[in-house]
Amino acid sequence: EQAKILFAEAEANNLDKNAWNERWKRWQKCSLCEQDYHGVVRCALGWASWKTYLGRPETDQIRRMAMNLLGNGLYAANRDEEALSVFEANLATLRRFGAPEAHLLDMKGNLASTHHKLGRHKESLSTTREIYAGVKSLYGDRHFRTLQAAFN
Repeated sequence: EQAKILFAEAEANNLDKNAWNERWKRWQKCSLCEQDYHGVVRCALGWASWKTYLGRPETDQIRRMAMNLLGNGLYAANRDEEALSVFEANLATLRRFGAPEAHLLDMKGNLASTHHKLGRHKESLSTTREIYAGVKSLYGDRHFRTLQAAFN
């Protein structure tokens, strides 16, 4: 509830991007110990964020971020088939509304990780190679993100 209230305040007061990001992180990180939530707590907060922002238009960035939190929460709670469905839906939404290629590649990374965790190594490898080719095309051979993608 605190994350919802703080984030609503940031939106209502048109706070700068840093303040906005700090409030959004409350969905992911404990304000007392500053550690990331994990397991079923992360999953529960993913569902809470999704329920909070589901009513927004599909084009709304906050709605898509909540969907991603849900997918990450399901993944953290080992509900991998469900996480895969959420990540696929989020990727389809990003494509439908013309998201930048970098955002598509990030979402494909979630898909690749989930396929790997599910033991679907061919799908994971294929997606990982697609990500590498996309990152290399966007950033060039020597960029940090390209090198990082090559190691995956």
